[in-house]
Amino acid sequence: MNSATVRNLLVRGMLAGLGAGVLALVVAYFLGEPNVDKAIGFEATHAPAHEHEVELVARSLQSTAGLSSGVLVYGIAFGGITALAYCFCLGRVGRFTPRGTALLLSACAMAAVYVVPFLKYPANPPAVGNPDTIGTRTTLYFLMIALSLLLAVAAALLGKRLALKLGTWYATVTAVTAFALAIGLAFAFLPAVKEVPSDFPATVLWQFRLSALAVQATLWGGFGLVFGELAERLLNPKPTPAAASASAVTTPSRP
Repeated sequence: MNSATVRNLLVRGMLAGLGAGVLALVVAYFLGEPNVDKAIGFEATHAPAHEHEVELVARSLQSTAGLSSGVLVYGIAFGGITALAYCFCLGRVGRFTPRGTALLLSACAMAAVYVVPFLKYPANPPAVGNPDTIGTRTTLYFLMIALSLLLAVAAALLGKRLALKLGTWYATVTAVTAFALAIGLAFAFLPAVKEVPSDFPATVLWQFRLSALAVQATLWGGFGLVFGELAERLLNPKPTPAAASASAVTTPSRP
């Protein structure tokens, strides 16, 4: 793949990330923000009377401009990074079309980058978590992401190597099983984080985590669909009607 194609895919990946970010922003605003407000209300009612934190940024600004800028910038950045990964994977993960490769990459990347770490360290709303342990919790979460990515790459390489001996089906089953076992060991050895207050509303916690998962599913799914279409049009352009008719005229018919 030449540098011009990589550059074009990178630009399309960033545009697809921006489009997916807009979709994720809508989901985050209508599904996530109400639960954040409920968690903040719980925190305010359970804070000691003498504690009055100064609100540096108004809540109305956080839920609009702050949320928009964060999600959209993240969408553009992750779109560019995923497009570069797509350039490497194209043609190396099976006989998929450019559109199919984009969808497969988005699904696998979401599983490795978000779903697997989420199962070990799920997202928590405000009022959940000890401020003194935020550094440790952040380190553990990014460690889980790194382990998940490394194990996913190792599973892909294992499956590709075993495919020559076992066939595609059994190689895939073996690679997925090995990945699941390795992730299970990581879950067992990494420390758990249990800092949810006993009186925190379980419904709010559950809805917040579901909304966080919905935002990521919208982001990755939207990116896979949009980028897949853009990549398909770039790598497999359809001939224009004029070019198709010209080809039909110039091609001699067989006797």
